[in-house]
Amino acid sequence: MTAPRREATGPSRDLPVDEHALHDHIERLAASIKGDPRTYRARARFLPDRAEIAAVLERLDWLMFPGFFGSREVAAAGLEDHVAEVMRELVPRLFDQLSAALRYEREPNADDDRFAQLCEASDRRASQVLGSFLSRLPGIRRLLSLDVQAAFDGDPAARHTDEIIFCYPGIRAMTVHRIAHELYRLEVPLLPRMMSELAHARTGIDIHPGATIGKSFFIDHGTGVVIGETTNIGDHCRIYQGVTLGAAFFEKDEQGRMKRGAKRHPTLEDHVTVYASATILGGTTVIGAGSQINGGVFLTSSVPPGHVVRAPRFDLTLRNNPDMPPASFSI
Repeated sequence: MTAPRREATGPSRDLPVDEHALHDHIERLAASIKGDPRTYRARARFLPDRAEIAAVLERLDWLMFPGFFGSREVAAAGLEDHVAEVMRELVPRLFDQLSAALRYEREPNADDDRFAQLCEASDRRASQVLGSFLSRLPGIRRLLSLDVQAAFDGDPAARHTDEIIFCYPGIRAMTVHRIAHELYRLEVPLLPRMMSELAHARTGIDIHPGATIGKSFFIDHGTGVVIGETTNIGDHCRIYQGVTLGAAFFEKDEQGRMKRGAKRHPTLEDHVTVYASATILGGTTVIGAGSQINGGVFLTSSVPPGHVVRAPRFDLTLRNNPDMPPASFSI
């Protein structure tokens, strides 16, 4: 028997809880919110908007891969018109998010005499950042084109570079990273990290926007990949699913708080391959050019150029399976 459908509770409907108990819950929850400023923002207008950032990334996709995403009718003769149309939609939306992020960093207070000055300064800086970022878009496209080719060259299962662009999570993650990294270099607060977490949620690949990644980079499969903030990756490198490029430990100050800004994550020189589920840790760990790190390796020390690192082989044991089904069976 189908359960009766419950209609949405509205202000005119009797609540299925005691009114006095509900009032108590409301008071206690409101007090909890007011008492913890870390999880409550009274001036949310100075925060970037997650949905708008997703929209900005979508429009940038239309510019990075025209004809693949967005409008499917982008003939060469009308390409400039397409770019102009997308840019006119993108620019004000990105400016608003940059301004919000910069105002968030300055935290202007409406009661402060300098409120208007701080807001104007944030807007001026947002305009400067926007101009610099837009000038870097051709370079980002060039790097992404090389990433696509690296993925095609490195995966025999790929039939065409179109398949790489449409289907591969590594390219999705790298598209967002190449964009977020440029904003990170321009010292934009919060926005690059929000972008990288949108990509992380979508692909399962976690790349901090501070990580420096060279040209022709390929992430195969990608699920569970973690690349930390101070990682340096050279040209023509390849990593597989489950790889962690992380910190070995965290330095602390006299008060026991973690020090920020130091190099904590490893460096991969050119033409390094790291296979599935390998873990490489430490800011002083350098994997030399042309080296290969085999699957399952746990590494906290440097490797000279041109070497292969493998974990100890496991001793395998084979025995008969007492639960083996008969030769002819059906499910």
